[in-house]
Amino acid sequence: MDPDALAKAFVEHYYTTFDTNRAALANLYQEASMLTFEGQKIQGAQNIVAKLTSLPFQQCLHKITTVDCQPSGVNAAMLVFVSGNLQLAGEQHALKFSQMFHLIPTPQGSYYVNNDVFRLNYA
Repeated sequence: MDPDALAKAFVEHYYTTFDTNRAALANLYQEASMLTFEGQKIQGAQNIVAKLTSLPFQQCLHKITTVDCQPSGVNAAMLVFVSGNLQLAGEQHALKFSQMFHLIPTPQGSYYVNNDVFRLNYA
């Protein structure tokens, strides 16, 4: 599969899962994975999912504007950079965000998120 198609498929899966069942994102991380969420560093799949499921909103909808990807090192690792809008339930205005994923291939042929950096973009 070509890297751009793989990145787009990952992004669609990640945000659909985030918007419908955040706890299921645990399958995308490993114990060495690290999330930086608005400057706060969190390591390990369980800790990352605990952070994401504890966010102060129950429902949201991500609308992706851009997906850029680059090969990263050896073994088909990839950097994926996403920008878009985050619409929270009951809020009139969407929030702009950027997120970067470093995807590492697994021996089984899938990918896991080794690094994840999320920031809201304030205008």
